[in-house]
Amino acid sequence: MSIFELLAVLTSITALFAWANFRYVKLPTTIGLLIFSLLGSLALVLAGKAGFVDLAEITLFVNSLEFDDALLNGMLGALLFAGALHQSIDRLREHALMISVLATVGVVTCTALLAGGSWVVFHLLGFPIPLTWCLVFGSLIAPTDPIAVGAILGNVGVPKSLSALIAGESLFNDGVAVVLFIVLVGIAVGGGDTTAAHVVELFAVEVIGGVVFGGALGWLVNQMMTRVDQYQVEISLTLAVVTGGYALAQHLHISGALAMVVAGLIIGSTGRATAMSQATEQRLDEFWELVDEFLNAVLFVLIGVEVVIVDFTGSYLLAGLLAFPRVLVARWLSVGVPLLALRRVKPLPSGTLTILTWAGLRGGISVALALSLPPSDYRALILTVTYVVVCISIVGQGLTVGSVVQRVLCARQTEPVTEQGVVP
Repeated sequence: MSIFELLAVLTSITALFAWANFRYVKLPTTIGLLIFSLLGSLALVLAGKAGFVDLAEITLFVNSLEFDDALLNGMLGALLFAGALHQSIDRLREHALMISVLATVGVVTCTALLAGGSWVVFHLLGFPIPLTWCLVFGSLIAPTDPIAVGAILGNVGVPKSLSALIAGESLFNDGVAVVLFIVLVGIAVGGGDTTAAHVVELFAVEVIGGVVFGGALGWLVNQMMTRVDQYQVEISLTLAVVTGGYALAQHLHISGALAMVVAGLIIGSTGRATAMSQATEQRLDEFWELVDEFLNAVLFVLIGVEVVIVDFTGSYLLAGLLAFPRVLVARWLSVGVPLLALRRVKPLPSGTLTILTWAGLRGGISVALALSLPPSDYRALILTVTYVVVCISIVGQGLTVGSVVQRVLCARQTEPVTEQGVVP
């Protein structure tokens, strides 16, 4: 099947599912698309096992989609850029310290907690998986997904200040998680340089390099945009950032994800103030909102379609179901400790920990990282557990996060305030 035919199939499926969801089910678009594609994939699997369809052909088609490559090396840059484009640098700056801690210490802590808990549970279930592979699992499931978070939290009533903290953390924690993932996979397969110097080098090159490159790219495009006043040209420049800039970042072996986040923030904030006319700003927002909505829709359909190649044997499924509570507990601890430590420096309203925990959705990035794992005796288990956690997170947390936020806000109105402005 050609690339065009693959795109035609995916676009058609996405459009049909989006229409059916909007017309009949009326769930949030991303959740509705995921549920429709999951049900469709499960129906195909059952039909294949009953002999009505050729399951081998369906599996071959799904494998040809190369979801991990499509997301990590294609869609991710555009989605992160679009998400960052609508964030205010000033609001993010208010939470710069907390975002930095959560995106670094928080991710590392969550990875360690998940690894320890998973090692115990996996062994109790009869899976003698080494601790190194449990650390790999922890690193790929620890970061919150900016795509899932942005898609779900748009209309649930989160206060703007807290929304900026959630969005900022989810946008920046991917770089740290990917570096951790690369290092830990190298340790797990026994073929990587795992010295402390190599770890520091990876962080410096991937994270710092990505931030610096993204800042330079955003500044350059801003300068170019100040010298023209034609929205078609200016939109083309942002497309060049997402495509050419992301490809160049990969060629330089720096974090393209972080580069797109920083470039999007600069163009979205500084560019609006200094380089864009009102007409350009409106057209640019409309264009990237459409791109964001379409790619999000395709992404969640792809997540559902990938169920065809996931091994849902009874023990693997049980391992996935038991993993979700551990993910929530690890998230609660990895966020709660920094909040407690920094409450005198940056006090936050009561209920912040609850919202940050429940709004920490896992999404397509975790699935893509799991699919990118090299062949091993533990790949199928990790993939299945990751898939189950992501689906429960998107559907379960996504459908209830609005009610959780409203309960916290209602409770906040009746609670006393301490000297730091935070209820313990």
